[in-house]
Order: sequence, then C-alpha cells, then structure tokens
Amino acid sequence: MATSIPMAKKCLAELLGTFWLVLGGCGSAVLAANFPYDNGAVNPLGLGFLGVALAFGLTLLTMVYAIGPISGCHINPAVSFGLWAGGRFKGSHLLPYIVAQVVGGVLAGGVIKLVASGRPGFGLAGSNPLATNGFGLHSPGGYGFVAALVIEVVLSCFFLLIIMGATHHLAPTGFAGVAIGLSLTLIHLISIPVTNTSVNPARSTGVALWVGGAATEQLWLFWLAPIVGALIGGWIYRNLLTTEVTST
Repeated sequence: MATSIPMAKKCLAELLGTFWLVLGGCGSAVLAANFPYDNGAVNPLGLGFLGVALAFGLTLLTMVYAIGPISGCHINPAVSFGLWAGGRFKGSHLLPYIVAQVVGGVLAGGVIKLVASGRPGFGLAGSNPLATNGFGLHSPGGYGFVAALVIEVVLSCFFLLIIMGATHHLAPTGFAGVAIGLSLTLIHLISIPVTNTSVNPARSTGVALWVGGAATEQLWLFWLAPIVGALIGGWIYRNLLTTEVTST
C-alpha cells in the first residue's frame, strides 16, 4: 500500500534539489565557464556556453531521479505553476513548494558567492555577476526587454510541454529525467546570449539577491515570464493535447 509523503519531506527535497540546480548551473558559469580567468578572449580550459548548458541539464537530470519519487522534482516555481495549470499539482501545495525552492536557490547563491570570493580580484561588477539574469545592458548579448520577454515565455512554455509529455503515464518508463534534463540543456543553448537563461524564478532569485542593484530591479521579469509561459504550456498540454485528471 502506498504511503503518503509528508509535505515537510517534499519541501526539503525541493529545497535540496533547487540548491543543487543553482549550485551546479550557476556555479559552473561563475567558477568554470571562463577559466583560466586571465586568459582574455581565449579560454581553452573553460566550459563556455556549451558546458554551462550541460551543467544545468545534468543537475536537473540527476535530481529527477534523486528526488522525483519524493516531491516530483519541480525545483522551479514556474514548473509548479505549470503542473497546476496542467491538472497535475494541487494548488494548495504551491506556496510551500515555492518557498522551499527559493530558499534552496538563495542558499546556493550564497555558497557560490562565498567560493568565488576566494579568488583574488573577484567582484560583483559587470553585467552578469554570479550568473544573474538580465536584459538590455545586463543581457550577455545586449538583447532588449521584448526579446527577453518573448524567449523566456516561449521556452518556459515548451519546457512544460516536455515535462508533461515525458511524465505522462503512456510515456516510456524511466526516461523522463533524460528528456527533461536534455530539454533544459537545449533551452540554455538557445537563450544564454539573450537573458543568461532563467526559465526558473528560484534560480534567478537565488543569485540576484546576493548581487542587488540591476539584478534585483530586473528580477520581476524572470518571475513573470517563466510563470506565464509555464501556465500556457500546462494549459495547452491538458486541454489541447491530452486529458488530465485535475488536482485540487
């Protein structure tokens, strides 16, 4: 007989999972993407965009299998909202999940800042310190507000479509983590130059709060756009692609 998992354990799993996502993804961008740090434009040992994209995908893939059976491995407020819109998640669980996700992200951001500050010359100046998200002057490629809004909404929408499809009861068993992790990798390959890739408000908040300034001033977009995109994706999958049982 199946045993119900207490909400406290689910929230702890979400906290740890989001911590791992931010530490692995943003940590790779801050600590390893441009290594060696004094090598100018050529960094043969650095991860680069491809490495950072893989780091985000791998952290999510590993957590799907580690905490998926406990909490469902949302580790992203937008995903929680999208699954609610898709009829797969109870609305009463949104607040505790989101609080846990944000706390996990902020703790990871603090660890990244602590480690990064151990290198002489590290500072929070520049357009994307601690791998923060932004648009305009704070976009890695100089993309403006509209471009940032569109890419975050569209990619978050398709992220939810993939998550719901990969976890559908008719999907091949055991492969959901691979599809979801690779989808996040692809999302980063597309949009790192545009916004430094959010599609996850907890990921954005987790580093922005340690940086302040423009990172927090623009943070609202990286809550609004991913959640709107995820709600659209959840609604599309539930109402246009398949029939889902509503969770209340």
